[in-house]
Formats: sequence, structure tokens, C-alpha cells
Amino acid sequence: MSEPGQQVAVPCPACSPDVETVHEVLSSGGDGRTLTVRCAGCGHTHKTTIEEERTVERDVIVSQEGESFSTRVEAPADEVVAVGEEFIVDTEEALMTVRITSLEVGDERRAERAPASEVETFWTRAVDNVQVPVTLNPRDGRRDDTRSLKLLLPGDHEFVVGATETFGDEEFTVKSIRLRHDARGYDHDQLRHRGDTATAKDVKRLYADDETSDAWSAW
Repeated sequence: MSEPGQQVAVPCPACSPDVETVHEVLSSGGDGRTLTVRCAGCGHTHKTTIEEERTVERDVIVSQEGESFSTRVEAPADEVVAVGEEFIVDTEEALMTVRITSLEVGDERRAERAPASEVETFWTRAVDNVQVPVTLNPRDGRRDDTRSLKLLLPGDHEFVVGATETFGDEEFTVKSIRLRHDARGYDHDQLRHRGDTATAKDVKRLYADDETSDAWSAW
């Protein structure tokens, strides 16, 4: 609700009928939408109506490293939301960035895209810090010696196909990147070409050649 002394952008019938200009609020009607305003450009005083944006409050389920918790979020009712989009939620623990993985729109139906007013529950996962599974293949290609590890990384850490990564005692060269279903902006769900890049929050699994020296000490 606008109050006296605040500034609003509305057309001025005297000097700018087709373009919004800055006005000072002088008073507001009982409904909070009808205002008496004064144009900052020409000083003309007139009444105007402000359409306030309708919002809805919805449940949000946040998944983080195998655990989940719920919170609430307020969103513009007419805003269209979609799987893959990110937003910030305020939890008891901290502010965190989450990505929509599914939208529940009623009768246990799921949608890829819907107005916020039709959404009952946002299903999301935290993407500030994420766990990335890595499958490491021996350099000689023998599958019997394949091993796995998991890396906890900032969501915006970038992996490049063909690049060598070092994390503590682990070293590997990325061969391909399997992407999550909610990743957006990629042409394929698996990246295989040298130079292809993906951020950690988009990665479902990395496939790499094991370059760790300890893994080859017996040879």
C-alpha cells in the first residue's frame, strides 16, 4: 500500500498522458488503491488508481544431500514458473538458492510449467553447494578397477570435458558429463566433446580417467 510521501510512477494527464512519470503520493483512499498524487515534472495534482500485484504463498520442499525439509515462499500470482528456474528461500538455517525440480499443481499432478497461482507445492533442490558423483576409469580401460567418489562443491564450479581436475589427493581427466533433468541451456543430456562445459549444480555424474598417482602405484 502506498503512503503519503512515497513516490510512484503513473501517467500525468497534464504533461505526460501516455508515459509514466514520477509522482509524489499526497493521500490514499480507504481501499489503498485510489491515490491523490502530484506530478514531479509539472506539479499537476490528480487522482490515480494503482493496481497492486496479487501474491500467493506456497509450500516449498527443499532437497539437500539426501535430506529434505519444507518452508514457504511468496510469489506473484500471475508469474509463470518452470522446472529449472532458481529462486532464494529463507530458512531457519540460512538463505539458500534452490532450483525447481517439479511443480505439483493439484490432484498429485506434476507440471513442467504453470502460473504460481496454480502451483500447490514447489519441489526443489539446494544448488549453493552440491554433491557430484564421479566414476573413475583406469587409464588402461579395465572396468574391474573402476572406482567412484563424491565431491562436495559450490554449485557454480565449472567442469570442462578434456580438462584435468585435482581435489586433494584425487586427480582425474573429465571424459564426459551426464546432466540432470532440470539442467537448462544445453543441447544434449550428456556432454562428450572436448571443451564442453557444465556447472556442478547441473551435473548428475562425471565420467573420468583416473590420474591419481596412488591408484597406479602398483604399476
